[in-house]
Amino acid sequence: MLSGLFNYDNPVWRFIGKFWDVLIVNILWVICSIPIFTIGASTTAMYYVTLKLARDDDGYTIRSFFKSFKQNFKQATVIWMIFLAAGIVLAIDIFYFVKMASPSTFRTVMVSVFLAFTFVWLAMFTYVFPLQARFYNPVKRTIFNSFFMAVRHVFQTIGMLAVDGVILFLSVTYIPQLSIFGVALVAFFNSYMLNGVFKRYMPKEQDPADMELRPLFADEEEGGKKSVTEESRA
Repeated sequence: MLSGLFNYDNPVWRFIGKFWDVLIVNILWVICSIPIFTIGASTTAMYYVTLKLARDDDGYTIRSFFKSFKQNFKQATVIWMIFLAAGIVLAIDIFYFVKMASPSTFRTVMVSVFLAFTFVWLAMFTYVFPLQARFYNPVKRTIFNSFFMAVRHVFQTIGMLAVDGVILFLSVTYIPQLSIFGVALVAFFNSYMLNGVFKRYMPKEQDPADMELRPLFADEEEGGKKSVTEESRA
């Protein structure tokens, strides 16, 4: 019994071991996000690793992180800049109507509208970098897919945002120790739900443990050419 308890292949120990990988990934994410404009690439790389951890596809954490960082740098950076610009616009609009505009029904309506847009932004942000980490697609298609999945799988979307909020709340209140895992902890827990969503788009005849995902809507055209149809990232 004791030998089984201290066996490092024990599922409990394996799950605990994943938190060491999460800690490493968070450190790498912080370091690689310092220039700010690289946050998209580092977030994609973070999800590349946590998605693998969540489906027990363990590997070399540091090597996997930098492999994805390099592979996705260009597209992930473009996506990040688009989402950053949209986020800044939403923040300015909400600030204006909350702090600057005179109290009125119009102000209440506009604040509600921009808060709704903010929810959509957060929902798409939850999917867009995991999709970039997992699928080969052009930037435009990846962003559209993030909206499509956020809406189609709205309950999973709300669940992930709720879990993210709980982790953030606990990190700044009752369990500040969680902060050492940073955003990687959020990505790790999100990855369990994301893998469940992504699995629905996998070809049924292949083994999910070995297969490579193909692009969503691979039969649609982008700029006169079909979307990339080569196999996706591991």
